[in-house]
Amino acid sequence: MAGSTTQGIKTVLHPVSDLATAKAVYTALLGEPPQTDESYYVGFEAAGQHIGLVPGGGPQGMTSSVAYWHVSDLDAKLAEVTAAGATVKEPAHDVGGGRLVATVADPDGNVLGLLQDR
Repeated sequence: MAGSTTQGIKTVLHPVSDLATAKAVYTALLGEPPQTDESYYVGFEAAGQHIGLVPGGGPQGMTSSVAYWHVSDLDAKLAEVTAAGATVKEPAHDVGGGRLVATVADPDGNVLGLLQDR
């Protein structure tokens, strides 16, 4: 099948209600402080994975954890998965530094994240 390459899940974002407590728990779990520590986002790099904490689910209104599949061509992968039956929840957009993200829902409503780095 032609299209973009999927490189695997490397990023998982978790909505949190108490950022300070969540940050303490993940710091204890991972054994190191976050690499990104802002009021709107806390991010950890551990064993090749990125774990992000999003207070209040962020502007996208996350209600559960979302795993982000890293892809080589976000627009092509969006076209592939929507043609196969997924629906776009959050259209592709730049979240800074040339990183593009989007989310789709599978036919059962499970949210799948797509991420393309520059």
